[in-house]
Amino acid sequence: MKLDVANYVERCVTCLQVKGEHQRPNESLQPLSIPEWKWDNITMDFVTKLPKTLRGHDTIWVVVDHLTKSAHFLAMRETLPMEKLAKLYIDDVVSRHGVSQSIVSDQDSRFTSNFWANLQKELGTRLNLITTSHPQTDGQSERKIHTLEDMLRSCVIDFGGSWDSHLPLVEFSYNNNYHSSIGMAPFEALYGRKCRTPVCWLEADEKQFAGPEIVQETEDKVKEIRERLKAARDRQKSYADKKRRPVEFQVGDRVMLKVSP
Repeated sequence: MKLDVANYVERCVTCLQVKGEHQRPNESLQPLSIPEWKWDNITMDFVTKLPKTLRGHDTIWVVVDHLTKSAHFLAMRETLPMEKLAKLYIDDVVSRHGVSQSIVSDQDSRFTSNFWANLQKELGTRLNLITTSHPQTDGQSERKIHTLEDMLRSCVIDFGGSWDSHLPLVEFSYNNNYHSSIGMAPFEALYGRKCRTPVCWLEADEKQFAGPEIVQETEDKVKEIRERLKAARDRQKSYADKKRRPVEFQVGDRVMLKVSP
């Protein structure tokens, strides 16, 4: 009976259209290129439907630098108008790191709006919107969101209170934790030295960077990060390609298209 069912499903147009997809992804993985400098290329996404806090926040805007992996977690309301969303972006991202060359995001209605597109055009930023057929392009933001959610749950369980009151601590903790792709913490990759925190003070005789030395140190650090990112990207691509299959089509071939998200 199992064989009969499989044969029937293979020939039934309705079954082919509605059944779940269990086949390997087509073609090899196409990772994003490695940026030349910090905050040149960023990815962003929203964490929505969170419990509403006393401040009215129910959404987190996650913005991640593709090179240093440093991130900003911005608490906001899901119904925030585009004008205020743009101001939040200018105040918390552009004012700290300058204007990025490109932004990778999903096709959220806020990112596809004319207001957002025109704003980025005026700033000289290129928008790269991922498609439903290549969701792995924005995997960096998705991975950060999983980490963020785990850290927030832990903070709320251990310390209580609203999640937005713990968000600055979560951002600080994330940016000062070791990242395997770059071989260091995002804070160190961004600023060229380890963060001086109350739980890990610098030793009195540890070398302090000053003057032109920090410029050379920063350039060397970026080169090292790019080399590590290339190695990590090649390793991730080799793992992903093992689970993919090459597909080639000729003119005139009939295929089944999936048009729904």
